[in-house]
Amino acid sequence: MQIKYSYLDQQFSDVETYFQDLRKLVSTGEFTLGPFVEAFEKKFAAYIGVKHAIGTNTGTGALILSLKAVDVCPGSEVITVANTFIATVGAIVAVGARPVFVDCDERYQIDVTKIEAAITPKTMAILPVHWAGCPPEMDKILEIAGRHGIPVVEDACPAVGAKINGRSAGTFGEIGAFSMHPLKPLNVWGDGGIIVTNDDKMAEFLRLYRNHGLLDRDHVEIWGVNDRLQPFQAVVGSRVLDTIETLVEARIRNARLLDEGLKGLESCIRPPHRPSGYREVYQLYLVTATRRDELVKFLVSHGIEAKVHYPIPIHLQNAAQGLGYKRGDFPVCERQADEIVTLPAHQHITDKQIDYTVSAIREFYGAHN
Repeated sequence: MQIKYSYLDQQFSDVETYFQDLRKLVSTGEFTLGPFVEAFEKKFAAYIGVKHAIGTNTGTGALILSLKAVDVCPGSEVITVANTFIATVGAIVAVGARPVFVDCDERYQIDVTKIEAAITPKTMAILPVHWAGCPPEMDKILEIAGRHGIPVVEDACPAVGAKINGRSAGTFGEIGAFSMHPLKPLNVWGDGGIIVTNDDKMAEFLRLYRNHGLLDRDHVEIWGVNDRLQPFQAVVGSRVLDTIETLVEARIRNARLLDEGLKGLESCIRPPHRPSGYREVYQLYLVTATRRDELVKFLVSHGIEAKVHYPIPIHLQNAAQGLGYKRGDFPVCERQADEIVTLPAHQHITDKQIDYTVSAIREFYGAHN
């Protein structure tokens, strides 16, 4: 049996419905911002529950612009988690700030008990990540940030649809960034990003800054960049947004079936704790496993496209050498880098495929035990 990690050919098999929408766009010639982007932004803002949504060309761009919006500047510091995709840290570096890492907890999220010790007079923002579509402990992060007067910028790139007690990821801090990369829950045909905020001044700045600082065609209000969401991506994103709840619920269901199927194997393979009130969207279905690399090889040989996210922590990458970190500084993150495996659990996985995955895992550990 073949169980693919990527589901894009299945999700977009009925391309004609998208082409119908795109033909409407082509007939208008509105290929730079315009009504299609504005309509999608309003639709996304309503779904998330915020006043403003500002589309960007990428999720990374959304993070960079979000940091700029809270006045992170060259020479300052931004606190984030040691285990994340490189875009989180790359955005901090792109605005001239220094990333300051905090270790992970056992849910693969930022360890809130270690944030305060990382704060210095140079700290200009805390950047928690909703890693793999799982929210961190935002209430505790906000409490710490509030006591120190530090803005919170949420990297909610993998987490469209995720919630804590009914409140959407990306809406807890001053500003939040989302990605619409093809393998994110809300995805488009390439790259795309969205920033959300309830702050009117931030929204005004972001709309100017992402469009060269242009107030209109002839007036440049501020120095800006070109980081606009493309209208054709807004068209695709809008149609996917119509189905996002069905899509997310399917992921949640599949994750629960895998959690249930792996019960009794906790000494070998273990899902993280799922806190009450947290709605995870499982952009990645992560578990920790003994003999991880052997398990991945075994699963792949049986047609199950298991992945590793990620085998080398960012603080140990060549790009991070100048930050002064070394192996042993973040032991939980480093252990998880050796243990985490991603299993296919997307919305197109069937019950039969889940049973096959669980059976293969049990076969692997049964043979080794």
